[in-house]
Formats: sequence, structure tokens, C-alpha cells
Amino acid sequence: MNYLSTRGDRTPRKFCEILLEGLAPDGGLYLPESYPQIDRACLAELRGVYAGRGYAALAFEILSLYIDDIPATDLAALCERTYTPAVFGTREIALLKKLKKGFYLQALSNGPTLAFKDMAMQLLGNLFEYELARRGEQLNILGATSGDTGSAAEYAMRGKQGIRVFMLSPHGRMSAFQQAQMYSLQDANIHNLAIEGVFDDCQDIVKAVSNDLAFKRQYKIGTVNSINWARLLAQVVYYFAGYFQLTENDDEQVDFTVPSGNFGNICAGHVARQMGLPIGQLVIATNENDVLDEFFRTGVYRVRAAADTLETSSPSMDISKASNFERFVFDLLGRDAARTRALFHDALARSGQFDLSADPAFAQARGRYGFVSGKSTHADRLATIRAVYQQYGAMIDTHTADGVKVAGSFMRAGAPMIVLETALPIKFAAAIEEALGRLPERPARFAGIEQLPRRVTRLLADARAVKDYIVTHCNP
Repeated sequence: MNYLSTRGDRTPRKFCEILLEGLAPDGGLYLPESYPQIDRACLAELRGVYAGRGYAALAFEILSLYIDDIPATDLAALCERTYTPAVFGTREIALLKKLKKGFYLQALSNGPTLAFKDMAMQLLGNLFEYELARRGEQLNILGATSGDTGSAAEYAMRGKQGIRVFMLSPHGRMSAFQQAQMYSLQDANIHNLAIEGVFDDCQDIVKAVSNDLAFKRQYKIGTVNSINWARLLAQVVYYFAGYFQLTENDDEQVDFTVPSGNFGNICAGHVARQMGLPIGQLVIATNENDVLDEFFRTGVYRVRAAADTLETSSPSMDISKASNFERFVFDLLGRDAARTRALFHDALARSGQFDLSADPAFAQARGRYGFVSGKSTHADRLATIRAVYQQYGAMIDTHTADGVKVAGSFMRAGAPMIVLETALPIKFAAAIEEALGRLPERPARFAGIEQLPRRVTRLLADARAVKDYIVTHCNP
């Protein structure tokens, strides 16, 4: 299995090369040359693997389709070390929770940082450590977070040999709990940088540094954002796990709704569907920052400026530049790298938008690829949190509430709906208290976390300032 760039670089690269590299040298995102195809016989085999040997074994089988440069015994051991009940709470790892007939939540937030990002990040930490040890190298990870990626990455990488983490977050834009999770870490290899701006500013800096190839190579810069294919690949697994839990045979269709800001989580669903998993609809749920919803309704992808990116009660989706969206558009355009580059490199730089409404390919977004979308507001979130709690006795966070609200508009007779849970409610306690008049439960290990000493450095939204900080705090 070789990998190519969405912007045209076809230099053959194996999985472990792109694992450590992040962005492609031409600024594009990596994708496999083709998606492995899962026929009904193979799907039945995977169902048996999951039923008999559990989530880690399923992860190994799916990852093996994309990774041929890690010995099978080593890859299996990495999966077994990652996906354990001790870390994720249940044998199923990604357990379905029924709200009503045909409507389910998939619990993805029982890992170390109480967010779905742990599902991939825990594996990514083990993959990084394994490959760096095999090469005798070090890696300086540069990431951007709107809330949950940062803590998931830092908890996965803390204390890992040969790894330093430099995590950018928008100053004052995350919940108090999210800030405390990150900034209270005292590990010497963890560096938190609070950027004066919004998440998109942080993401732009990561891309700017990654596109400086000389700096990237001298200081061995890697990424953990979902622009890293390895992270997205790990997320593909739980779509299969959810499908197997809900169905009895391999001819049934299931719909998935995914709260989405950066298009990474739902892009993993796109990959699973392209492989042959019987997904009917992939429903995108956005908050008031509705760049993705606007595209799937109109064909216009219009990036918002930082000043126009709203601060909401589902802050992890306060994003106006969806990095992973380029992967889907590449597929939508028949894997035409020249057109993809023209849209994401040229058109966005020139006018901040592109329009595919008149392109015949746009109609395929729904018909061929199953994408539909909707948005949710603050009032919607509060009403949904109340309704789910009152009707089903379940407490959900604000982002999951966006998913539940939007999913209700796309229910189909005979097709069950799975909403991917994104985080536990404690991460957004203020909004939960506003909705329910009570605070959510807090795991004992996080008692008093907001009062712990903090290690964080504030910087301007400037790539040069971030580069200088990296140079000062690492060895090339």
C-alpha cells in the first residue's frame, strides 16, 4: 500500500513515512492510492473477529489493509496494548447506547481525556514511539486544538521516549475543563502555547510551519491533527464496530451522524463507506460555524475570517477552515489532484471560497457518497440536552447534542441511526448547568483539576514566534 498527495505528489510512500511526516511536501494531504474493498464475505469475517476477539483484533484487521511496513505481530501487539478495557472502560471499547428504537449513541468518550479523540490518539502515541525507536530518531509534534485534540494528544504522548509536543490552542476559547486538562500537565516533553486568535489561526500556523520543508526536516516536525492519515485511519475502526453491534447480517444499512468542525471524524466514515461498509447516510452536524453545512446545501465552500468565527457553547467545532475536507473533495472530483490544488491552494488564497454548485460532481456528494447536513444553535443544544435527559435519562455534551438535533431531521424508515458521541458532559459543565440546572458528574481523577498549577505560554498568532519557541525548546 502506497500513499499519494491530494495535490499531485505521487512519490511512492509507505505508511510509516507519512506517519511521521503529516502534510505532504506539496502541502496536500495523504490518502492511500486506493481504498481496500470489503466484500460481503470479508465483512462477515470481520464481524466474527469483533464478536470473538474484540475491538483490538478488529483494529488490527482493518489497519493491516493499509499498513504493510510494520510486521503483523508488532502491529497486533500495538493494537492490543492500545485498546484495553482498563483504558476505555468496556470490552466493546466503543459501546452503543440505545436511546429509542432505531436511534443510538456510540460511546467514544471513555478514554483518558473523556473525548472521542482518545480513540485514535492512544494508538498514535504507541505508533510514534514504536517507529521512532525502530529508527533511533526523535520527533517534535506540532498540533492545533480547538479543545479535545490537545489533551488527547498530550495524554497519549506524555513521557513517551523521543517525543516532544508543542500544542497550539486559541487563548480563552476552550472550556475551563479543557484548558485545565492541558495546561495542568507538568511533563517536560509537553509544551502548551496559547495563541492570541481562534482555532483557524492555530491551524494555519501548523500548516505554515509544516510547509517550510527546510525547518520541518531540520527540527523533525510531525503532526497529530487529523491531517495525519494515521489518526484518521484509526477512527475508521469504530464505524465497523458500531455497525457490527447494531446489525445481525451484512445486508443491513446503518446511518451515522457526526458532529463536525474539521471534517476528520466524518471523513473516517467516508473512508469506511468507500471500503464497502453498508453506510446509507453520513449526516454532518455543525454548530453556528456552518461552513460545512453551507457547502453540502449549496455547493459553496466559503471560509470565514477569524473575526467571523463565532464563539459557541460547542467550542470544539468553532472552526471555519475544515482541513480534512480536502480529502473528500479530492475523491469527489475523481481524484483530480490539479483541480484539488486549484481549489484549496489557489482559489481559497485568492478569494477565500470556491463554488462547485454547477459542477456535476456536486450532485454526487449526496447520491454517491451519502452526505447530508444540518446545523444546530445554542438554543437547539440546550433544548436537546434537556429532552435527552428527560426522555431517556442520559446526559450528553453540547457537541453530541448538535448531532442528536440534526440526526432527527434525517431519520429513515428501516435504517437505524448512530450518533457519534464526542465528549463526556463534564468537559462543558457550564452549558450543562444552563440546560439542566445541575452540574454533570466528574470522574474522581479530575477532581480539582481547575485549581492545579499551569504550564502555558501565550504567543501572538505568528508562525515565526512559534518556530522560535520550538527552536529554543528542542534539539534539532
